[in-house]
Amino acid sequence: MTTTSPPPGAPRAAPDRDAGAASDTGSSAARNTATPGPVRDRNGGAPRLRALDGLRLIAALMVAAYHYGGRNGDISRAWGDSPTHQFPSLSSAFAYGCLGVQIFFVISGFVICLSGWGRPLRSFVASRISRLYPAYWAAILLVTAVFALPWVAFKALAPSEVLTNLTMLQYPLGVHRVLGVCWTLWAEMRFYALFALCVVLPGATRGRVVLFCAGWTLAAALAQSAHEPFLTTALMPQYAPFFIGGVGLYLLHRFGPRDPVAWTIVLVSWLIGQHYAVTGLWHPPSAHAFSYRSATVVIALVTLGFAAVAAVALGAFRWANWRWLTVAGALTYPFYLVHEHLGWVVIGALHRGAGLPSYATLLLTVALMLLLAWSLHRWIERPLTPRLRGAIDGRR
Repeated sequence: MTTTSPPPGAPRAAPDRDAGAASDTGSSAARNTATPGPVRDRNGGAPRLRALDGLRLIAALMVAAYHYGGRNGDISRAWGDSPTHQFPSLSSAFAYGCLGVQIFFVISGFVICLSGWGRPLRSFVASRISRLYPAYWAAILLVTAVFALPWVAFKALAPSEVLTNLTMLQYPLGVHRVLGVCWTLWAEMRFYALFALCVVLPGATRGRVVLFCAGWTLAAALAQSAHEPFLTTALMPQYAPFFIGGVGLYLLHRFGPRDPVAWTIVLVSWLIGQHYAVTGLWHPPSAHAFSYRSATVVIALVTLGFAAVAAVALGAFRWANWRWLTVAGALTYPFYLVHEHLGWVVIGALHRGAGLPSYATLLLTVALMLLLAWSLHRWIERPLTPRLRGAIDGRR
């Protein structure tokens, strides 16, 4: 199977989730229970932050815009031409959509801190596994089956490689990927492991979370300077600031905005995060460099991502309490998993096969991928997630 690659600076294994599997969102801060019509999560937890659900969908749509119209490669085969020709006025804007991954990571830092606070390790592990794997397994099998069809122009992987992909460890094992976005899942899993060992296992407290953020920031910087592959893989210098920034924003959400230590965590994370975003995504101007992106715009979008999550954390979007946002949040993860590779097939069928114009093809493809995501959520995630969680957690 032909696959996409991670942004420059990402660890490379075999041929390459532009990003992120953020999990269920809610709020444990008592001050937010006054929000009109609070919505409890499925586990009976604190009110759900619906605005954060909406932000997750925006980040996923940014990534989809990048995959469909902001890069070359296999998507050019689907269109029959470079996206720069399909979207002459928008392709340069779509190229920034890959920054949706960094926004996902900030959201994930916030959500995982929320999810792990006051939770025993086994329950935390059960919630993460049950959240990630059911839709992921379905996406692996679905993409493999579609790519195996004789009239589809993209090659499926060998059975052994597909089976290895079911573990979600194909990236570190150097196995070809079924899903191009799986590299972000590998980053998420490493963050979960660090947080579980350093915070959840000993028990979450404000001091322990602050120490975790400070220690990881320093260790990641040292790993970057040491150029030691194991440390770089374990500590993820290029992604750590986004996860840590999200954790800092959760501290502000939980303990209030008058917390200079939490603000310091967020500020330092933003300063380091914009550095990695710029060095990873910016390239000098070139007539042949489709990947050219302005450093100023990259910084602005990273700043906007941090600011948007901060606004949700501090309650600025309490008024955004629409039920459809919960549905949007539920669709984000399965949409993120299936949109890239299956989007290639749909775009080819609609644009080159049926002759639909580029913009109509783009919108219809996104709509069909959202419909598929709803189906995966309704028929895979909803029945399997609670069963898998209960089996791992030992509670019925």
